[in-house]
Amino acid sequence: MIPRDVIERIFAAAKIEEVVSDYVTLRKRGANLIGLCPFHNEKTGSFTVSPSKGIYKCFGCGVSGNAVGFVMAMEQCSFADAIKQLGKKYHIEVPERQMTAEEQQRQDDRESMFVVNDFANKWFQEQLWETKEGQAIGLSYFRERGLRDDIIRKYQLGYSPEKGSPLAAALKKKGFSERFILNDVDTKIGVGVVGKSEDGRIYDRFRDRVMFPIFTVSGKPVAFAGRILKKKDNVGKYVNSPDSLIYSKTNELYGLFQAKQAISRADRCYLVEGQMDVISMFQSGIENVVASGGTALTKPQIRLIQRFTSNITVLYDGDAAGIHAALRGIDMFLEEGFNVKVVLLPDGEDPDSFAQSHDSTEFIQYIEEHQTDFIRFKMALLSKEAGDDPYKRAALIKDITSSIAIIPDIITRQVYIKDCSDRLHMSEKVLTTEVVNLRRKKIEEHNKAKEREAEQAATTVESTAESTETTATPVNPTSPVNPTPIKAPKSALDQNFYNLMQLVVRYGERPIQVGDTIYSIGEIIIYTLEEDEIKAPEPVYQAIIDEFKRHCKDEGFKAEDFFKFHPDQAISALAIDMIAEKYQYASFNHEGRLGELVTQFLYEIKLTVINQQIEELEQNLKEAQASGNWDRQMQLLAYQPQLLQARNDLCKLLGNRVINV
Repeated sequence: MIPRDVIERIFAAAKIEEVVSDYVTLRKRGANLIGLCPFHNEKTGSFTVSPSKGIYKCFGCGVSGNAVGFVMAMEQCSFADAIKQLGKKYHIEVPERQMTAEEQQRQDDRESMFVVNDFANKWFQEQLWETKEGQAIGLSYFRERGLRDDIIRKYQLGYSPEKGSPLAAALKKKGFSERFILNDVDTKIGVGVVGKSEDGRIYDRFRDRVMFPIFTVSGKPVAFAGRILKKKDNVGKYVNSPDSLIYSKTNELYGLFQAKQAISRADRCYLVEGQMDVISMFQSGIENVVASGGTALTKPQIRLIQRFTSNITVLYDGDAAGIHAALRGIDMFLEEGFNVKVVLLPDGEDPDSFAQSHDSTEFIQYIEEHQTDFIRFKMALLSKEAGDDPYKRAALIKDITSSIAIIPDIITRQVYIKDCSDRLHMSEKVLTTEVVNLRRKKIEEHNKAKEREAEQAATTVESTAESTETTATPVNPTSPVNPTPIKAPKSALDQNFYNLMQLVVRYGERPIQVGDTIYSIGEIIIYTLEEDEIKAPEPVYQAIIDEFKRHCKDEGFKAEDFFKFHPDQAISALAIDMIAEKYQYASFNHEGRLGELVTQFLYEIKLTVINQQIEELEQNLKEAQASGNWDRQMQLLAYQPQLLQARNDLCKLLGNRVINV
């Protein structure tokens, strides 16, 4: 276990705005910072970071948390690993002990796979720099391609030897399990840096190749691409890591880890195809560049870029087939609200070769002089191919309008429609009608898909409801988490309890006078609930009550800090959600009304409980009448006036909102 005092030091040192900025571009807005939420797709930033509170909150999807919770969600790691990562960032030593065999067995598969990749990445680099073969073949290749040594080291390029299986031997010597160094296609467990032949022999997957490691946004080696140096029959130019629990080629962009800060500063990203394109452009001075890795663009890749900018410039090398294939992917940028520019490089040039023969000033000047809006680029390209053929021109117009139709902003769509009308000599009204019809069709398809999902979800709930028990699941702060919004209260009692717990979390230690005695707000609330035997409807509410009672007398106790930095992620997540609501709901902004709010919420929860008791009594009375149980009817009827009177008394009290406490 990590000592509590170390955890507290890391919580105190970790600045939420610095941690979040490693993943999301933030802009100042008043006392807070705002950006695009990394946990759901949005085009208008609703992801808010409060440096003063040390928390984040998305008012779009509802997720919230502190610095540790954010790292856990982004890296899909455990609480302990998030603490270690932040400790490293803020130069705070996190003492560790040797794990037992049982703990090692329970260790998360994802983390084990990252460890294997990290070892392999360092091993490939050692082969490149410290062996004669690596220097003579791998290092010579990179230098012949014009790369400086500092750039080779920055991108952590490496080399895999030609003969034997030395990496497999090194992994075996280090004691890595075959489960994590191989790759199981079905379970996606294992990073696949080695393979296994039919006779059971382990061999190096990337033999005789220069190595390009692929990193997560935070800098963890998640996969590798190996390029062959000698042309061989029936051997592909590149070998890539297989898909696994930690890697999918559709979810990563080569070079984003190295480029993210430059993208944020420039508020623009250059998109190219290959690894060498990225590295050569970076070396020439254009650092805000990433590559799709030779695959068709995907929405997850686009949303990675969207964390840092909504301006994209795509560089093409002039290959017609490649351009047509890429056009389909670029439509997705438009759909996500990007401002898309296209640059066509001179014949025979690609970003790598062009960067080698031009410095950054010349390269950027060429881009600025030759970049064109994507819609106009597509229009010019397809118009040239269509010529005067009426069928091809009709297909061209449908293609262009389909791209315009997916643009989310209505003003931008209208500008493109006008421009398209002028250039294609087509009625603006006809184009507008076509765009409207396409958007209507897309909305209808989307709604139908949502209906199907709802029907499937309802079927699933019905089929599992009888076999599912409602039990309190203990929170394990060492297990990976997904960012999930706090669920909305299910009932009036749940809402009442939420309101009271919100006061405990935010103002629990505040003093309040009752008669001649001073109590804290939290003590008043908890004492009243226990006196009236009102049970918490959710385990996490009871956990807050128990933790407050246990620690409220601690020296320097402040409820808000205590709960939002609590190691139990269920408590922390709920507390942060309650704290974040301060910026959304005005009713909690009047701290001078705390006494009134405490009394009001306590009366409301008592009224809710009494209403529930009245409903139960009336139901029991009907059952007693139906069964002819006279004694039971008399017993219930005798108790009914007490409940009705109690309800009337509470209604009168709640009618007078100004109550002295």
